[in-house]
Amino acid sequence: MRWSNRLAHLFVCASLMLAPFVAQAATEEDPWESLNRPIFRFNDLLDTYALKPLAQGYQAVTPQFLEDGIHNMFRNAGDVGNLANDVLQAKPRAAGIDTARLMFNTTFGLFGFFDVGTKMGLQRNDEDFGQTLGYWGTGSGPYVMLPFLGPSTLRDAPSKYVDSFTEPYRYINHIPTRNVGFGLDIIDTRASLLSSEKLISGDKYVFIRNAYLQNREFKVKDGQVEDDF
Repeated sequence: MRWSNRLAHLFVCASLMLAPFVAQAATEEDPWESLNRPIFRFNDLLDTYALKPLAQGYQAVTPQFLEDGIHNMFRNAGDVGNLANDVLQAKPRAAGIDTARLMFNTTFGLFGFFDVGTKMGLQRNDEDFGQTLGYWGTGSGPYVMLPFLGPSTLRDAPSKYVDSFTEPYRYINHIPTRNVGFGLDIIDTRASLLSSEKLISGDKYVFIRNAYLQNREFKVKDGQVEDDF
């Protein structure tokens, strides 16, 4: 879930983007590096001694089919945000696909435990309000490392609050249930990224920063990014 996963997303974009994108430091996009680096070190320390061990333990004791099903359920809940931003970006085809995914996965997929939508050829979109702002021409602004929440930009950081209105946690009044779901969501996401850490090389801060910025540009432009080569 976007709002609750940003601590784990310290590694998300780094795992998605490979070394060719991170060879050069985009210092012109990171004028606040002197502030961002200490925050990054704090986040990395927290991940190393808390989040990562929890994720490793979760992965060790959870059967693969159950881990996959839980992951699918969180993704299914996240499709609500995808759909909302499809509409805000005036993408009727994507909105139709995400609507169908929600319907089929929530019903036939048992609240998303089984991703029947993908098996039916309904490929999941990945949209958020930061991408919506970018789609309509808002620049990303400087790179920002947020405490606990990880990499972001001046455009994307406040957009997380807007996206939180599409998350179920705002509407769960039973505090224990809300906290368990919140925590499991974070741990599940971090566990799914454990195998991606080997992609990180060199200066971890620079790698993750450039990977994040490249990935966000790719998403905002729907993959239509000019190759530097």
